Amino acid sequence: MQSFRRLAFLLALASCAAVAAPAQSSSSTSPAQSSSQAQQPATATQMEMTVQERIRLRHQQRRDAAIHQTYDHLYEFNLGSAFLRATPGKYLQKANMYAWDVDITRYRNERLGITADGRGYYGSPYVGLNTTTNSAITQPAISEYMAMIGPTYRFYLQPKYSVSARVLGGFAHGHFSGDLNGFLPSSLGLYPDGNTYAISAALLPEYNLTPNIAFRLGAEFMLNGFDSSMQKAMGVNGGIVYRFGKQ
Repeated sequence: MQSFRRLAFLLALASCAAVAAPAQSSSSTSPAQSSSQAQQPATATQMEMTVQERIRLRHQQRRDAAIHQTYDHLYEFNLGSAFLRATPGKYLQKANMYAWDVDITRYRNERLGITADGRGYYGSPYVGLNTTTNSAITQPAISEYMAMIGPTYRFYLQPKYSVSARVLGGFAHGHFSGDLNGFLPSSLGLYPDGNTYAISAALLPEYNLTPNIAFRLGAEFMLNGFDSSMQKAMGVNGGIVYRFGKQ
C-alpha cells in the first residue's frame, strides 16, 4: 500500500513538471520573438535609405560627368558684340557705342583661364550746334579699339549653364576725328585722337546649347583714360561661345 502511494505521488510530480515545462519555454522565447518583430521595421527603413542613397549617388555621378564633359575643354572662343554707354568728350553727354567683340580663353582647369580680347566700338555722339567752327556736324562718327588680356574664373558650374567673372586690362585707341572734315575733335568737344589704357570687369553667364556651344550675355564695367582723365562706362557683352580641345 505504501509503495502504491509513493508511485502515485511520483506520477503527480511528473505530471506537474510536464505542465510547467511548456509554459516556461513559452515565456523564455517571447522576448526574442518581440525583439525580432521590433527589428523588422528598422531593417526595412535602413533598406529604403540605402536605395535612396544609391539613387542620389547615381544622380550626382551623372551630373559630375556632364559638367566634366562640358567644361573640360582647353579653349573657349567667343564671337559676339558689345554695347557701352560711354563719354565721348569731357563736357558731352554719354553716347551709345556698339562693338564687335572677339576673345579666346585658354583654360588651365575647368574653372580658371586666361582670356585675350579684341574689340572695336562705334558710335555717333551728339555734339550740338557749333558756332565756333560754323560746322553743321552734330553727330560725327567716332570709334574706339581695344586689346586686353586677363583672368577668367568660372565660380558657378551646372551642366546647362555657368557664371564667370572676368577682369581684363590693356590698350585702347580712340579715333574721334575721322568724320570731322578736317576740324579738330576738341573744337566739337570730343576727346583728341590718342592711345590710353583700358580696363574691363565683367560678369558673364553662359547657357549651354550643347557641351561645345553656349550663348553668353553679361554685364560689363569699363574704364579708360582718354584725354588724361578717367572715364567710366557700363554696358553689356554677349555672343556665341565655341569650346574645343581637351585638357
